[in-house]
Amino acid sequence: MAIVAKKIQDAKTASIKELKDMFSTAPDFIFADYRGLTVEQITALRKQLREKSARFTVVKNNFARIAFEELKVPDVGAYLSGPTAVAISPQDSNEVARILFNFIKEAPVLKIKGALIGDAVYDAAQAESFSRLPGRLELISMLMSVMNGPVRNLAAALNDVPARLVRTVKAIADKKAEGAA
Repeated sequence: MAIVAKKIQDAKTASIKELKDMFSTAPDFIFADYRGLTVEQITALRKQLREKSARFTVVKNNFARIAFEELKVPDVGAYLSGPTAVAISPQDSNEVARILFNFIKEAPVLKIKGALIGDAVYDAAQAESFSRLPGRLELISMLMSVMNGPVRNLAAALNDVPARLVRTVKAIADKKAEGAA
């Protein structure tokens, strides 16, 4: 829980409101320790995340804790210690997590602390497992393939009956042509 000062400065209140507005735009957040990353590495990571409409923002822990408390989300205070950056994902958060875990292979100094996905709080291991799940579009294509299978098989079966008849008639005609010759 955050320590509340007697006199709150306007700049701090504005920073908390800005974070709250930023956090309210997305349901999913992945917390990371960015200590040791170079500016070039952070820029490259942000570019990859922008392709998925996600943001990677360095936050002040107390301000972020207050903003999350005001949004009434589950307690993520355990992940708001030390240098913290938050990947804010408005959609397809498992793909954002996949980008972060793939980036760790290039830059092992990046450490995932945990994640808030919907109303569930995940630790680093659970977040890594979550990153391996197929994305929304992949799941839709898998579902469509499964739904399309029976129709495709029915069409093939219905097409096979006349094809067999044609092949049988042709075989009889060929046999009669051989017998006549």
